[in-house]
Amino acid sequence: MTQQFETLLFDKTPDKVATITINRPDRANTFNRKMCDEFRYLWREISEDGEINAIVLRAAEGKAFSAGVDSTMLGAINADGILLSNHLWGMRDPGEALSPKFNHCWKPMICAVHGICAGGALYFINESDVVICSPEAQFVDPHVTYGMTSAVEPIGLRWRIPMTEVLRMSLMGNDERLGAETALRISLVSEIVERERLWARAHEIAAKIAAKPTAATQGTVRAMWESLDMTRTVGINNALKYCVIGNPEGEKEIDIPAALKTKQPFTVR
Repeated sequence: MTQQFETLLFDKTPDKVATITINRPDRANTFNRKMCDEFRYLWREISEDGEINAIVLRAAEGKAFSAGVDSTMLGAINADGILLSNHLWGMRDPGEALSPKFNHCWKPMICAVHGICAGGALYFINESDVVICSPEAQFVDPHVTYGMTSAVEPIGLRWRIPMTEVLRMSLMGNDERLGAETALRISLVSEIVERERLWARAHEIAAKIAAKPTAATQGTVRAMWESLDMTRTVGINNALKYCVIGNPEGEKEIDIPAALKTKQPFTVR
């Protein structure tokens, strides 16, 4: 991939891990129209790149992982009264460009959060398969404090954590932030890692996933996320179809008898 980015840093390593770094530290790593365009391009490229099996999403060092949408972009949205469109029925949420799943990228994504994660930055949390954070990480949804209805981010978030926690977070606005320990308790994150080890730990998780057959990992990601749109019975009845489609391809990527004989290292969490 030779594309140069203005708002992101991109790298991929021989272990088939792609690392995306949100890179606007002077603007608290907020996203603007350019970043949305660059993310939309990246999801397509990553999906088609056979040398990428897993993704790490992180942000440039500073006080914030991301403070959400850039205020200049927010002003344009409010002035237009619509989102990235010139008419009501073409209304589009700018955050959909940030979404790997919306853009049909099913490669597992690990998100490493440090500092403040606010407002629109919750798009990234909502779309990640594994989220880890550093001890000083704080999550906040400030919309109502500024007279804005909080809907898109919390509706996505309620699939990850209990609705009572989502409502408390959204209704409290700037008056309350979720700390790392609370985020772990309610399963918003799965692990707290010291700041100096955060990026390395995210890569470690991604590399272990990337070493697995990608047909199996992508099939698992897609099955789980698409099941969110199904009732329990429909989800269970459809589950076997993902296995029937994905297993033959996954088995081609691995020597099953050899894998069964190999004593793989493991961790206890």
